[in-house]
Amino acid sequence: MHDIRFIRENPDAFDAALKRRGLPGEAAHIMSVDIERRKAQTTVQELLAKRNELSKQIGEIKSKKGNADALMQEVAMIKEKMPNLEEHEHGLAAQIEAILSGLPNLPAKDVPDGKDEKDNKELRKSGSPKTINAAKQHFEIGEALHLMDFETAAKLSGARFTLLKGPLARLERALGNFMLDIHTTEFGYTEISPPLMVNDRTMYGTAQLPKFVDDQFRTTTGLWLIPTAEVPLTNIVNDMILSREELPFRFTAKTPCFRAEAGAAGKDTRGMLRQHQFYKVEMVSITTPDKSEEEHERMTQCAETVLKRLDLPFRTIVLCTGDMGFASRKTYDIEVWMPGQNTYREISSCSNCGDFQARRMNARFRAAGEKSTEFVHTLNGSGVAVGRCLIAIMENFQQADGSIAIPDALQKYMGGEKKIQVGAS
Repeated sequence: MHDIRFIRENPDAFDAALKRRGLPGEAAHIMSVDIERRKAQTTVQELLAKRNELSKQIGEIKSKKGNADALMQEVAMIKEKMPNLEEHEHGLAAQIEAILSGLPNLPAKDVPDGKDEKDNKELRKSGSPKTINAAKQHFEIGEALHLMDFETAAKLSGARFTLLKGPLARLERALGNFMLDIHTTEFGYTEISPPLMVNDRTMYGTAQLPKFVDDQFRTTTGLWLIPTAEVPLTNIVNDMILSREELPFRFTAKTPCFRAEAGAAGKDTRGMLRQHQFYKVEMVSITTPDKSEEEHERMTQCAETVLKRLDLPFRTIVLCTGDMGFASRKTYDIEVWMPGQNTYREISSCSNCGDFQARRMNARFRAAGEKSTEFVHTLNGSGVAVGRCLIAIMENFQQADGSIAIPDALQKYMGGEKKIQVGAS
């Protein structure tokens, strides 16, 4: 959500920022509705003040046994007008909110301009991409081991689901636990086990609604399956006034995530790169505006550490204005090397949302001894996507005999096993 006062005072800057996103200017339209709303609001306030003054006069006249019929008739006329005027004012306010809630966050000044992923900028690389002779993709490896079953998953649920068995299922679990241990014991995140279903207000707070309704799964009770733990973790501070001194809050959770993938027709149809259900370890930070850029760098380094410990080659890029997510003002993507595809693929996305989500949630903070409040800044990042990390390990640690070597850092989570091979169960 955007600050209407900023738009009033900086209409050209607001439109210029939208233009960087590839969108037309909206300031003039927003201001025309806002002017009408404020006029309606003034009319309502003036009528309320007049009604109160007339009511006072009526009381004084009656106390002196006088005739107040004319004034009473005027008050009755005001009362008759008020509902329609108030409804008109509320309708204009709702119209402004609908416009603002449909507009993305404004990009930070240092975000590179661009139209799509081709204009993203690489910042750094870690490790050298592995060259593997006749490298196989993860689904070829998993099916050959009889541990990755897409046919049964399709029978149970349909397309974009996977059934993992035995050691691969254990490896998925091990990865999630490994990531949580790093984030909680080394980086100070508090582990949360959040609800997997949330209400409309919660989805609105992190900007999944109303714009991305088609990407979500909704239950028959009206609750939504979470697309990521970002949604419940960020909304922990929904409608709260926090103390500056207690910030930052840092939360992490490993949850299943559910996405309709409405716009993914024809993309990554084989394997488990793009699924309706997958596990992810999420990081969320709630901090003050002066610390959010520093927190963004820190969060990204936390995600990078996971991949470094697993000896997975990756690169970190900054997304251009045309490739950023709706709620983000700046995003770093971490892309892991996939030998089977001979390319890098996204495994983590770390975003600074500034006060965009906080305004939707009405999440604020106050310094000790101060009366005024400010909106917090919210950040979220994958730490990392468990399923994609599983795929990366399968492809980077595939062996000539069809087995998968288990990275050293994971072996204690796998009961000391050093490889997954044919016949494992």
